[in-house]
Amino acid sequence: MSVDKIWVLAEVVDGAPITTSLELISQARSLAGAVEAVAWGDSTASVAGTLGEYGVTTIHDVGDLGGALPGVPVAASIAAAVEAGSGPDAILIPATYDGRDVAGRLSVRLDQPVLTNVVDLTAGGSGLVSEHAIFGGSQVLSAQFTGEGPQIFVVRAKSFPAEASGGSPASVVAAPVPDTGATNSARIVARHVEERTGPKLDEADVVVSGGRGLGEKDQYALIEELATLLHGAAGASRAIVDAGWVPYSHQVGQTGKTVKPTVYMACGISGATQHLVGMKNSKNIVAINKDQDAPIFSVADLGIVGDVHKVLPQLIEALKARS
Repeated sequence: MSVDKIWVLAEVVDGAPITTSLELISQARSLAGAVEAVAWGDSTASVAGTLGEYGVTTIHDVGDLGGALPGVPVAASIAAAVEAGSGPDAILIPATYDGRDVAGRLSVRLDQPVLTNVVDLTAGGSGLVSEHAIFGGSQVLSAQFTGEGPQIFVVRAKSFPAEASGGSPASVVAAPVPDTGATNSARIVARHVEERTGPKLDEADVVVSGGRGLGEKDQYALIEELATLLHGAAGASRAIVDAGWVPYSHQVGQTGKTVKPTVYMACGISGATQHLVGMKNSKNIVAINKDQDAPIFSVADLGIVGDVHKVLPQLIEALKARS
């Protein structure tokens, strides 16, 4: 089975497509002759220019969900198109909360398997070949679909660069949602947006993360201050998120955010494989840890064997003096 047409799930947040969707669209251009998108909400037409610039020719608009969670209606809409014979050969889905929900429900509706935790996609003899990091990223395996039907992939963030191609605005066509019965009865009654300053963690050019080596919750203030001075974002290891020191939104790792900044600073983080998966592809990695045998030094470009309580204040003071 050749891949002539790929659909990409284009999630729109704050009026713009998320970066991961743009990454998938960029990669899809090299894998298929036609790249189309599936979107929902009340602002789909407003992102037609952006999606077209990255290579999308058509947007299948599921429409306003009326407060429903996306999983049920979006999966039902895609499944209806596939069953009608107008679906794609492959569907690329970002590994977000909504993306994973859509993928799971779509798998059930189409009775199709899903390949998850994808970190690379290339063209293969019978479709697409996906790569998956396993054992904490120490090994990579390849997988490929062998059956008929659309190939469904859930792809991790930062697996590809987001590169515009200069295309024209995409056309928008309606993608009706069939009857979903009681499965679509849940409604969102309130939303909470976490306050933050500076760049988003997964989009920042500089990320400063703290771990259990900080010793106590109050010491995380050093991480936040250093991140601010470097115009970056503050991250965290799973250990201190689980301990309740910082919100889950700060977590970098396999079960948190995947980051790929120009500079990543790991402060008091030992370097468990769970954490390394989320940051080891950063361009420059700086590690500060008093344990010279800490695994984090195996991926660091610059390692400082020292106490973070002594190193960070001196670094902060030096940056303040320069400014």
